[in-house]
Amino acid sequence: MLRTIDLRGRALSRAELLATVPRATSAREEALATAAHIVDDVAARGETALREQAEHFDGVTGHDVRVPPEHLDEALAALDPAVRDALEQAIERVREASVAQVPAPAVTELGPGARVRQRWQPVRRVGLYVPGGKAVYPSSVVMNVVPAQVAGVTEIAVASPPQREFGGRVHPVILGAAKLLGVTEVYAMGGAGAIGALAHGVAELGLDPVDVVTGPGNNFVAAAKRAVAGLVGTDAEAGATEILVVADDSADARLVAADLISQAEHDEQASAVLVTTSEPFAARVRDEVVARAAATRHSERIAAALSGPQSAIVLVDDVPAATAFSNAHAPEHLELHLA
Repeated sequence: MLRTIDLRGRALSRAELLATVPRATSAREEALATAAHIVDDVAARGETALREQAEHFDGVTGHDVRVPPEHLDEALAALDPAVRDALEQAIERVREASVAQVPAPAVTELGPGARVRQRWQPVRRVGLYVPGGKAVYPSSVVMNVVPAQVAGVTEIAVASPPQREFGGRVHPVILGAAKLLGVTEVYAMGGAGAIGALAHGVAELGLDPVDVVTGPGNNFVAAAKRAVAGLVGTDAEAGATEILVVADDSADARLVAADLISQAEHDEQASAVLVTTSEPFAARVRDEVVARAAATRHSERIAAALSGPQSAIVLVDDVPAATAFSNAHAPEHLELHLA
């Protein structure tokens, strides 16, 4: 668990640094081929393909793929008051931050009668993906929906995997968050198939194609976005989550271990990397990770992620070397635990 990459005493070029960065390249290549096949299947066979995929990947049959309005109403009514309060605070804060990101219109006068007008207009319709397979993220509802609303998008469709635990319904907290935001078009479909359905549309479900698809997900979701790029707009191909922690011997090994584990818990392909100038500190973190990972609910998933080629402890000479490695890695989440 957590192999060691020792870069001490080596002056590496940027290309050499990039070659040392832990990546799960084979998993990505597999995801690209699989996701393209799934997207094509949904484009060709619509609801039938989605139902077969739900049975295969989610263990669900006979569910409502298009979520009935009463499911949204019931989910909001049953939402834990503390969770609802947290969601409402998040919505308010994300809305405030999103408003600040909308570019103002501008006019550039180039000469008599020669003007360049710049104005930003929303797309008409968006498809927003919310993960829900191995873990549930109502925060992704907020982070997807609120910016779209602030931008002025008039049609918002949300997709999230059906849950066997809830009889094939989308997770109730995700449904509650959607209802809280006034979203009425929600689909119980997950993974690459959901991305394909949003991009191509599914007539049997009354699902019209969208203009843009956004939202986080695993490597298959990211690969599916590549498969539909050009047909629709997409956001970043984030793939499985990743964290890089840069730490020296002043850091708390317990906190660093907890954060590495918290990302590894997302997915077997999640990446957790520690970059440190201290070999004794690296040993303390490794011990903490082993002890804490074994006690977690998803210990097998964490062990798979931390043992994969995408995770490692990297030893470097100094903070500038750690900085160079971090910049080469360009992680999704970066933490600095430095004096």
